[in-house]
Amino acid sequence: MTQPEGTDGRDSITDVGGLRVGHARVPGGGALSGTTVVLGPEGGVVAAVDVRGGGPGTRETDALDPRNVVQRIDAVVLTGGSAYGLDAAAGVMAWLEERHRGVRVGPDPSHVVPVVPAACVFDLGRGGDFSARPDAATGRAAVEAADASGDHARVETGAVGAGTGAVVGGLRGGVGTASTVLDSGITVGALVVVNAVGSAVDPAMGALYGSYFADGGPPSFPAPAVREAAARRLAEARASAAPPPLNTTLAVVATDAVLTRAQAQKVAGTAHDGIARALRPVHLMNDGDTVFALATGVRELPEAPGPLALNEILAAGADLVTRAIVRAVLAAPGGLRGPGGDFPSYRELYGSEPGP
Repeated sequence: MTQPEGTDGRDSITDVGGLRVGHARVPGGGALSGTTVVLGPEGGVVAAVDVRGGGPGTRETDALDPRNVVQRIDAVVLTGGSAYGLDAAAGVMAWLEERHRGVRVGPDPSHVVPVVPAACVFDLGRGGDFSARPDAATGRAAVEAADASGDHARVETGAVGAGTGAVVGGLRGGVGTASTVLDSGITVGALVVVNAVGSAVDPAMGALYGSYFADGGPPSFPAPAVREAAARRLAEARASAAPPPLNTTLAVVATDAVLTRAQAQKVAGTAHDGIARALRPVHLMNDGDTVFALATGVRELPEAPGPLALNEILAAGADLVTRAIVRAVLAAPGGLRGPGGDFPSYRELYGSEPGP
């Protein structure tokens, strides 16, 4: 695997040319939530979605069904705030409308309806204020940040945007990203928001589940004394907080390949395998696990071996989601302890583990 041509190899979803990412955080001392926007290039992208969690919170995902009329979209919103936070998409819609970007529905170029699919994670009350959640202003701030970031910009990871208040199995979660260039020259990237009921950590060895599948061989393991101390600290943290009623892991897998909407939906579905490798268990009734797939349509798939040419993108998408989840957990800042709960970080418990 190689780094994307014309970039400095940021190993992020923005290595897919034309895609930009912006984060915004809900202001206030009791707030621990935010919104992340993946903004497509002018003209939009082919998009699809696959929802497998039992408690999803989404908006405009039906529009992405290949049987339906919308052919391209301009942005995807990932947000905190549970269903309340889906209001962030309204701010992104307004920003797009001002630029005449959306589905044309009238004779005037301004007659557009921007279709902005969105999905949310549950983080209500994590900062202590249950009412502090993203709204249209948060969404607008995130899309403005994406637009201002420029092409192939570095993507901030950890407790930012939709991952500001994220937790995973009692640890701090957050945003992660990864990318690769396939032998065909096609670029594939992924961005995740990790906020799962399940755990990212193998309790027996203290390693991140996803690190078993990372490039560079098997992971290193924390010493037994470190694992024992981590287990005690995590048990104390879990005992001090009520179980969260809802969680969710979100992902966006993107490529510069030319894909049909049906092919994009296959990419979204297969990418869930990447979540399953890195988090256990997944797709529970109190998760809303959702994966979006985006295709900018710059590079044709190889002519041979026909329909099977999609396989390398399917495999890469799942691998990159796993790698992005590992990075999200490792990028989480120091532990969070406050009125919303006690959530140590992986590095706080286990120290530094080599990244994927």
